[in-house]
Amino acid sequence: MIDFEALERANAPLNAFTDFDRSATNGEGPLVGLTVGVKANIAVKGLPWTGGSEMFRNRIAERDAEVVARLRNAGAVIIGGLNMEEAALGAKTDNPWFGATQNPHRLGYTPGGSSGGSGAAVAAGLCHVALGTDTMGSVRIPAAYCGIYGFKPAHSAISQDGLEMTEPSLDTIGPLARELDVLERVSRVISDFGEGSGERPVGLIAGLGGVECQPSVLAAYHAAKTALGAIAEIKLPHPPTRIRFAGFIRASRFLAVHLADADPAKISTLLAKLMSYGPKRSESDLAEDRKVIAETRAALEAAVGMHGAILMPTAPQVAFPHSEDAPANQADFTCLANIAGLPAISIPAGWSEDGLPVGVQLVGKTGDEAGLFALARKLDRALAAYRPPASFGY
Repeated sequence: MIDFEALERANAPLNAFTDFDRSATNGEGPLVGLTVGVKANIAVKGLPWTGGSEMFRNRIAERDAEVVARLRNAGAVIIGGLNMEEAALGAKTDNPWFGATQNPHRLGYTPGGSSGGSGAAVAAGLCHVALGTDTMGSVRIPAAYCGIYGFKPAHSAISQDGLEMTEPSLDTIGPLARELDVLERVSRVISDFGEGSGERPVGLIAGLGGVECQPSVLAAYHAAKTALGAIAEIKLPHPPTRIRFAGFIRASRFLAVHLADADPAKISTLLAKLMSYGPKRSESDLAEDRKVIAETRAALEAAVGMHGAILMPTAPQVAFPHSEDAPANQADFTCLANIAGLPAISIPAGWSEDGLPVGVQLVGKTGDEAGLFALARKLDRALAAYRPPASFGY
């Protein structure tokens, strides 16, 4: 029996869940006993399917998204919907319509975006697993900021059915959990999961592509390198900042068309600004963007084909106060797996001097998900960096 009154009390200081399904009951199957929260842009029958947007506030999903149906059929309990960035385009989960979500490790700080409700709910123990969506890092960044585990499947390995899109060529649904074994069990249910060894040398991005990282992030990254013996360097064809910008333009252009008929009063000033960049891009600039994406995809596919996986920080920084603007480089590392359509896992890797979690990620080969998880498990054992928030634990 789920105590929803206790859940609501625990959720109140965090604003991770926006809705609860009080009729939720236990099922039967390999995931029996697991409670799951679902990001508000993924359809859950009978719950608001808002996409974090005011224009969809009163839309109720008539059926489950395929990933949600798979979880139910496997015995998991879907307990509610989770807060997110408006239209899943943003970095802090400070939603102008549904409020800010707080990081369980430090109230007043961002849990990351756009799946911030998913990261906060799992880290605080409000649910065992949460579904998020990852367009350029929106599962893995909340995982890193909240000190938990997050998996972005290969783009081709998971259904987009029932997803309110941000950019179809980049959007990928993925789970977050406090345990790597639980993350893998859920990932095997909701996505295609190839078997492999993951025993090849791990690659590194030469000079981290020039991305400036905080000292605690670099310390965790170097500890991970030492644990894996990662030595093979990969040179990206373009700086990560340029690659990320090309992905952002795609999302901006898609949403500008997708939401073209929306009531302007129901689109925040920030989202309107973000959507304005794409349509202003010239044809020659768009052609260059396409070249950047194609060359990056080819380089990363070749790299994981040769090395099995690539190690990098998840984000260049740790969580920051909601009162601060999001760093422009927040998704410089995470965007790479989306651009290439590859699977990627973020795991806890260390702590900043003032006690905030740090994450690192492994980007792997499509069809070798088991090998990627095996490598993540090896790294997780060596780093032993996971610990729950001191003040939460429903």
